[in-house]
Amino acid sequence: REELVMSLESFLGKESNFLEEKPEQYLGFKLRHPILSIRDMKRIRDANNPEINAVDVDIIFPANVDPEALEKAMERVFQQAEQCIADGANLIILTDENIDQDHAAIPSLLATSGLHHYLMRQGLRNSAGIIVETGDAREVMHFALLLGYGADAICPNLAFQTVRMMAESDLLEKQLTPEEAMDQYVTAIKKGLLKTFSRMGISTVHSFFGSQIFEAIGLHEKMIDKYFSGTPSRIGGIDLPEIGSEVIRLHRCGFPKNGNPDRLLDAGGSYHVRHKGVKHLFSPEAIYKLQLATRTNDYRIFKEYAQIINDQSKERATLRSLFEFKPQKSISIDDVESVDSIMKRFASAAMSFGSISREAHEAIAIAMNRLGAQSNSGEGGEDPVRYIRLPNGDSMRSKIKQVASGRFGVTTEYLVNADELQIKMAQGAKPGEGGQLPGHKVSEDIARVRHTTPGVTLISPPPHHDIYSIEDLAQLIYDLRMVNSQALVSVKLVSEIGVGTIASGVAKAKADKVLISGHDGGTGASPLTAIKHAGLPWELGLAETQQSLVANRLRDQITVQVDGQLKTGRDLAIAALMGAEEFGFGTSILVTLGCVMMRKCHLNTCPVGVATQNETLRSRFTGKPEFVERFLRFIAQDFREIMAELGFTSIDEMIGRIDVLNFQPAIDHWKTRNLDLTPLLYQIDDVNSNIKNKIQKHEHDIKKTLDFQLIQRCKSALEKREPVSIKMPIRNINRTVGATLSGEIARRYGSSGLPESTIDIYFRGSAGQSLGAFLAPGVSITVEGDANDYVGKGMSGGRIVLIPPQNSTFIPHENVIAGNCLLYGATGGEIYINGAVGERFAVRNSGVNAVVEGVGDHGCEYMTGGVVTVIGATGKNFAAGMSGGIAYVYDTSEVFDTRCNLDMVDLETVWNRDDRIRLRKMLENHFQYTRSARAKLILDNWEACLPLFVKVMPIDYRKVLERMQMDETVERENVAATEEVFDA
Repeated sequence: REELVMSLESFLGKESNFLEEKPEQYLGFKLRHPILSIRDMKRIRDANNPEINAVDVDIIFPANVDPEALEKAMERVFQQAEQCIADGANLIILTDENIDQDHAAIPSLLATSGLHHYLMRQGLRNSAGIIVETGDAREVMHFALLLGYGADAICPNLAFQTVRMMAESDLLEKQLTPEEAMDQYVTAIKKGLLKTFSRMGISTVHSFFGSQIFEAIGLHEKMIDKYFSGTPSRIGGIDLPEIGSEVIRLHRCGFPKNGNPDRLLDAGGSYHVRHKGVKHLFSPEAIYKLQLATRTNDYRIFKEYAQIINDQSKERATLRSLFEFKPQKSISIDDVESVDSIMKRFASAAMSFGSISREAHEAIAIAMNRLGAQSNSGEGGEDPVRYIRLPNGDSMRSKIKQVASGRFGVTTEYLVNADELQIKMAQGAKPGEGGQLPGHKVSEDIARVRHTTPGVTLISPPPHHDIYSIEDLAQLIYDLRMVNSQALVSVKLVSEIGVGTIASGVAKAKADKVLISGHDGGTGASPLTAIKHAGLPWELGLAETQQSLVANRLRDQITVQVDGQLKTGRDLAIAALMGAEEFGFGTSILVTLGCVMMRKCHLNTCPVGVATQNETLRSRFTGKPEFVERFLRFIAQDFREIMAELGFTSIDEMIGRIDVLNFQPAIDHWKTRNLDLTPLLYQIDDVNSNIKNKIQKHEHDIKKTLDFQLIQRCKSALEKREPVSIKMPIRNINRTVGATLSGEIARRYGSSGLPESTIDIYFRGSAGQSLGAFLAPGVSITVEGDANDYVGKGMSGGRIVLIPPQNSTFIPHENVIAGNCLLYGATGGEIYINGAVGERFAVRNSGVNAVVEGVGDHGCEYMTGGVVTVIGATGKNFAAGMSGGIAYVYDTSEVFDTRCNLDMVDLETVWNRDDRIRLRKMLENHFQYTRSARAKLILDNWEACLPLFVKVMPIDYRKVLERMQMDETVERENVAATEEVFDA
């Protein structure tokens, strides 16, 4: 030991901390971000520093017909880089700047990942950094892939030159200098990268380096193993010869023979339809035919629309287009399940009120209710007015109520008015992301339903902010079951690798249904990177889910639903044969209501009034519930005709009959000859696992829960509103206490609940998870002891008090008394905690007033309303994404500003009279209910302690309040002026 200490001291110096980073320990340089400018590259190459030895390695290959040219060039890159490192290089610059007529660029991702894995296999990856200087990195996903597969930094030289040219030629929307334009381009890339990191729960770029959190679609296994080792690629696809051929075809457009190009560059059109551009299934012709068919109630025209979609599918636009039905003995269509019966399996996809207009949202709900199908509220809550039937008998009530990651607008009343409660673990086209509603779309009605402020942007946390494991998901399933035992519980997952394992966990957690959502669904307001590069086709996810559930003998316990651009009866037939029992429709329903795919959802400028809150544009909405009804009847009839051809009398007979599908191996396209979809057609041979659809029903006995006892003892309060006081012990096996009681109150009395403290419950002991979840007004819960995670989750009113045991000797504000994710998505009520709590306190709080004596990391994250007072220590990242509400923090150390995320909030002193009154009242209440020594100390020394409080104020929220105050002032002045004129 002494020899080790002496050697370390001699190497680092006697007074050194050998964990401290010092120049002599670090050979290289640090970057503020991984995007390098052209000027940065010159500085690196010209660096007058003996510790920096950067060497260029050309990533080019001969642009000839040799099918092995690309592979030979890759080997040359590997050998050259290895030799450079042996010669002392510590920076390898992969550059394609030296392309010419005879040499094309190796795709930078292929070169980067290939070299990254080669150096790892040689034990040399830590000997040199990799910088990529390329012209093919343009979009956010390109940068994310390069970083994820080994690049340390990237210089998108062609993108920079293009941006400079556009700025100099006044081709940008705003007048910017070239330097400003390039800075904004870099800023956009950085923001996009952060969004990509957060989608996977990654916080730093260092954690993203080399992470390879991607799945390949359409790449050959042999190439994956060598150049992208460890990346899933389930259906095969192109190899190096095909990639080389594709590169050369594009190369010749830029370097044509004899000066005449063989062809022009493609017109593009990945995001918007362009003439002679990328094919879109919803082409202008298809949209016209579908809208004409539903407006004229003409099934013949619908068949023309279906033919357009199915013919386009023959161009291999989807995986399901690569399947064909095996010939079967057909039956009479009269013997097939009826249209009305089939439509009961239909659901509208989750589209929230806010993302689309009130008129569109209500038209969908009315149509689905008329058909006996189900509409989905989306994550934006639902106006209680819609629970009441219209005079003509129609209902605007959505049978499926969604409980998203952030639980926008989720109240106890909302939950009990549901036939199905859907947990949103996927965001449609944005898997891994939370939803976002721009402030200009948050109208007064939307703000009221979502319990927030008009004009303030709403951000929903990603699912991993409160669901860290399958156990957390099981807890939320249980919570929803307790608050509304009459509703089914479903979980929405996105199609991605491993979804089958998650679906099996969902089944074991006793959910009734799992929804597999395809990547091509979701809102048009998604970031472009998410629309094109997040999630996978539903065919992959559905196949994996069905196989996993059958293999684990769980298929009989859960219903499987699928959605994602289901457009024709053929799509439904393939989905059913692959294991789906129910079917969701989103985009196609919006098209029947008038959507013309303008891709303006996020701008609030939808010209047909579908995806806008602008009243003028909403007046142009021409959709009717009848159009949706006709579309669903048509697609059900189209489905029936295919069922008759295949000899099935019912959908139940079809489910999981993968043997009726055949993969078309001979596809006359040079890029698809190596595709292999047989893994999607794999069948479990176990004779004991031949059940392909749900036949069992989960049994849930609420009579064994603590809440059942509470309901029995609170009958006089429930029936006559008489005050009831209860004292009883509680254990940590008692979960979600108060939810069933609250559901009963909301079912009887709606959102107003009971008068304050009508039901007063005093527990002693340790409360299990989700104490007071979805608590209704009129219920007060006090726990003398401690509580687990999720206290007050989604509470709508009432009061929760947590106090230490009377005989405890610890100091409350220095000890944790409750777990993580308290008040997640809460909309009303108050909570007083005499002690500290865990992480993510009051995340997405939108109405609760809370006093707590210490919080962990990420306190008040994504908060939109309510008031939180912290009279103890706070963890890091306080107020991240906080767009509404107010927080007061007792900052005795005066370093709170270093722990607060200041991206969306300002820090102020508590000088305003209203603030002082509000803060003092909250502390007085806290002392009254908890007898907190810390609260008493502050109140007794009010003038001395007040300056130590910091007010956390969301910037946008303050602007909205100031604007509202200004409008009120102007209105008062106008009224006064009018009265003066009238008096005169």
